[in-house]
Amino acid sequence: MMKNCLLAVALLSLALASGCAKGGSGVAPIPVTVTVTANDVNANAIYPTQSVTLAANVTNSSNIAVTWSLSGAGTLTPVSPPPAPPAAATAIYVAPTTVPTAASQPIVTATLVGDSSVKGTLTLTVVDVTTDVAPAPATLNVGSGLTQQFTAVAVPDNAATQSFTWTCSTTVNGTVTGSCANFVQDPNVSGLAYYTAQDSCSGVGCIQISAASTLDPAGCTPNPKNCTVAKASLVASRVSGTYAFRFSGYDTSNNATAVVGTFTASSNGTITSGVEDVLSANGPSPQPIQITGGSYTPTSSDPNNSNNAGKLTLTLPTGVYPNQYQVVLNGAGDLKMIESDGHGTGSGIAQISSGPSLLKGNQTYAFGFTGVDSFGDRVGFVGLLPMNGSGLVVGGQMDVNGSVPAICLGSPCSVVGTYTADSSISGLWHMTLTFGSVSINFDFFIASGTTTNKTNPLTFYAISTGPFDNTHPEVSGTMVLQDSTQTYNNAAFNGTSVSALTGSALSGVNANVSLILGTTDGKGNFSGQFDQNSAGTIISGAQFPPTTGTNNYTYAASGTSGRYTFNMLGNPTTTPAGAPLPFVLYASGANRGFLLDQKSSSVMTGTMNPQGKGSGLFGGSTLPGTYAAATTHSGSSGVDPIAANLVLTWTNSALNTGACTAECVNGTQYDTVNYSLTSVPLAGAYTIQDGGNGTIVLTAPSAENYVIYVLDTSGCSSNQDPVCAIQDFLMMDEDKTNPNPSIIFAQQ
Repeated sequence: MMKNCLLAVALLSLALASGCAKGGSGVAPIPVTVTVTANDVNANAIYPTQSVTLAANVTNSSNIAVTWSLSGAGTLTPVSPPPAPPAAATAIYVAPTTVPTAASQPIVTATLVGDSSVKGTLTLTVVDVTTDVAPAPATLNVGSGLTQQFTAVAVPDNAATQSFTWTCSTTVNGTVTGSCANFVQDPNVSGLAYYTAQDSCSGVGCIQISAASTLDPAGCTPNPKNCTVAKASLVASRVSGTYAFRFSGYDTSNNATAVVGTFTASSNGTITSGVEDVLSANGPSPQPIQITGGSYTPTSSDPNNSNNAGKLTLTLPTGVYPNQYQVVLNGAGDLKMIESDGHGTGSGIAQISSGPSLLKGNQTYAFGFTGVDSFGDRVGFVGLLPMNGSGLVVGGQMDVNGSVPAICLGSPCSVVGTYTADSSISGLWHMTLTFGSVSINFDFFIASGTTTNKTNPLTFYAISTGPFDNTHPEVSGTMVLQDSTQTYNNAAFNGTSVSALTGSALSGVNANVSLILGTTDGKGNFSGQFDQNSAGTIISGAQFPPTTGTNNYTYAASGTSGRYTFNMLGNPTTTPAGAPLPFVLYASGANRGFLLDQKSSSVMTGTMNPQGKGSGLFGGSTLPGTYAAATTHSGSSGVDPIAANLVLTWTNSALNTGACTAECVNGTQYDTVNYSLTSVPLAGAYTIQDGGNGTIVLTAPSAENYVIYVLDTSGCSSNQDPVCAIQDFLMMDEDKTNPNPSIIFAQQ
């Protein structure tokens, strides 16, 4: 009896305590909320006079009636009668005819009729309609007699039409002197025009091309604040000056090859001199090999963009290949290359060389090298090379994956070495690196970049020059100046990045590639999504970390030198989720560096780069432009390297009268089928999501599916334009029938 009484008292006390904590009812009240949304519209980009439907979404209440109010410019009209539950109350907002001041930007409030303390607000931002024309870099050159395509879009995305009036003018010292001799707007696509260089004006940017939207017909005159003006210079040849280049691929016996070198072209595209280092199945060639001549010849027959395509031929000793490349050029004049001489396959890049005097003083370089051992198996190196300005590499470190254990007995292993400029070849340096008891000789050439611009750091192309045996693999790759202003801790990696990885699969017979859109939080957590294609086994749009279980997707700084460990890939979509794969990253800057997997036989190597500006606001109008696209490193000899002129156009109304009426892809694709170069037209469509990932689905030359990840963006056309144009992106094959996928880099 006493025990029962005590139990009753205890239960009563617990109930009273619980009631006191919850306000006497024992259950905490569920709050009523009102959320205001703009249906299918980016609230941060409303154009003048636009009509927007707003919805007041009420939760935890059967009374959904609200009263609407507006603070700021424009008009707001409630939709009457109010809908019956569960539909939301709506109102129509109409933007003013001009952009309001910051203080007058509209704020819409919905107040619950049954409880005036419950409110929801939405701030709308009214922006000018702006017109973006691409390509618009100040360095854009158009070769004499060649045709350059230009695209135009009106932003924001929801601008009612995409119809344009184009203007092409010649100038002298910035003063308009006349109209262009041969400029044509496409008869089917309003946002597409063609300029053929048949004018005689001279000077940088003496051709100015603009497009004005019908929504803002005065956008480019007299004050061009609402449009970009493309400025082109007329040249005899787009390939002119001294270039550094790198190439990797396979010969006709499926043996890995690599080339790094430099060449100089005269103003008419004639190659006057150069040298290169070559790695082949026979090991390093005698160094260096002289380039005694050659030429760049535009592909004037390309119907899509003759200014952006051509053939590069290098005169080399008999039997030395590759000696001919099909190239495509971006707006800055970089050459993206695929072998076209019938003696192998592969891809590479050539860029105008920076001055050799930039390599001086204490400079640390992050590097990523890829190649093969003497058995033809894949090898990857990543690390840091502190160069002291007096010819010594001191206190370097490196990680390795592949069957070369003698090179790096621990992770990381120490690296020391020496470097010296070539006595007769400008821009060429010789380097010896020692890893424990193993020493490897390298040559490197100064490529692009500066020592002062963090987004364009000084870059070298490097290649091993021997010896070549069981403990000395053949490798080549890139060295990038590390940003010395950073403290390389976890906090330095805080933002959104895109990683591109390439490796082998199925014992090197096929390829394994991946694109990763990831966010680091400055505290060691890594999240995002990725696509992977390993010999036709595809993981598509996988979100990481998984929603349940332990979060193993993390990163951590190893000291402050710039070495990090990252956990990525795996398969978070399975139950239980697959464990991520450990990688090491050596940073060249914040959210930037070289990656190498630490465990898999795929030996996945690649880079991580910041996604760029844009604040996650990507839409259909951010992607149009003309892009030079080409395969990056191949993970197997079965990869079919491609180079392409991509022409992307967009409209949110049916102004395109061809097969594609919205987000369209056209152009010309060059590839090497059975070592023979082919040229075929492209056709298809693209999509783009807010976060900067999307798809390209081709219908010609065949049905092909790609995922795309935005890598970088250019400046906005207006301070009021919240969406920046996409400058470059990465593509990845995502067809199960393709066991040899590749990563493709596309750049305006």
